[in-house]
Amino acid sequence: MTTTVAAYAAPAAKAPLERTTIERRAVREHDVLIDIQFAGICHSDIHQVREGWGEAIFPMVPGHEIAGVVSEVGPGVTKFAVGDRVGVGCMVDSCRECDNCRAGLEQYCTGGNVMTYNGVGKDGEVTYGGYSQKVVVDEDFVVRIPDALALDVAAPLLCAGITTYSPLRHWNAGPGKKVAVLGMGGLGHMAVKLAHAMGAEVTVLSQSLRKKDDGLKLGADHYHATSDPKTFEDLRGTFDIILSTVSAPLDFDAYLSLLRTDGALVNVGAPEEPISLNVFSLFHGRYTLAGSGIGGIRETQEMLDFCAEHGLGAEIELIAASEINEAYERILASDVRYRFVIDVSTI
Repeated sequence: MTTTVAAYAAPAAKAPLERTTIERRAVREHDVLIDIQFAGICHSDIHQVREGWGEAIFPMVPGHEIAGVVSEVGPGVTKFAVGDRVGVGCMVDSCRECDNCRAGLEQYCTGGNVMTYNGVGKDGEVTYGGYSQKVVVDEDFVVRIPDALALDVAAPLLCAGITTYSPLRHWNAGPGKKVAVLGMGGLGHMAVKLAHAMGAEVTVLSQSLRKKDDGLKLGADHYHATSDPKTFEDLRGTFDIILSTVSAPLDFDAYLSLLRTDGALVNVGAPEEPISLNVFSLFHGRYTLAGSGIGGIRETQEMLDFCAEHGLGAEIELIAASEINEAYERILASDVRYRFVIDVSTI
């Protein structure tokens, strides 16, 4: 039997979000019903509500940073029980059969994974995200939130945390490595915390020095303003990894020059506009220009456990659901430190 729940949805592209109701499917054999307590607001939500990344499905209930408590399980569920503290990130299903899925890389499912919202499930139904009171998800796409992490600061880890953790692990951030984090926003502040906890020497590259005190407090060793041309002179050939978290077009030729030989510039921010690059910029030091998309379910659990071990949660501003539209505008104005999280009890 389906369940009617309250939610906040965008009725059309670029329209303000408004309170509404949606139907959640009946709990199937391997499903988990989650009472959502907190939902993070990701810049991706704004891109998709405003169709910045292409045509979308409306009405849209955004939200892929979901933290809550299990309230019901299907008869075949073995991983979770009622009362467990759990999370759901950016995807809720995949083909489960391709080489990537079998390797725990469901985010790169060649058959196409099912996104938590603005997607279509295998049953043909549109998916709705975390700006809602409840969600039903197959147990294989649910992760356990350790007791050491409060649910409100854990919610953003389900996107901002894993999106930065995965490339830092893949490109071997750690002792002896110099990591630059480009941008000090929702993703960037978690990248600083994670890279520092992994043992790397961390530098923040930001447009201005406005957030320098925050960056140093969160674990950065150095902080430089990219608006100062001298930054690109002084830091030439410095970094093993540059993790770009910004969603605006960059001068990639300039940033590649900051890499050491065999360094990598990895993008996790996704600008709406195409990028421009002089390919000769890659030749100067056998540089890699790469991208990275979230992380698999196994790696997401690894990330949560790592954060619990090191006492890492997101820096958040808790808001009521009635403030979502205002929060979107503030994000676009870079007026948040560093992640808005919705108190779902206010929906």
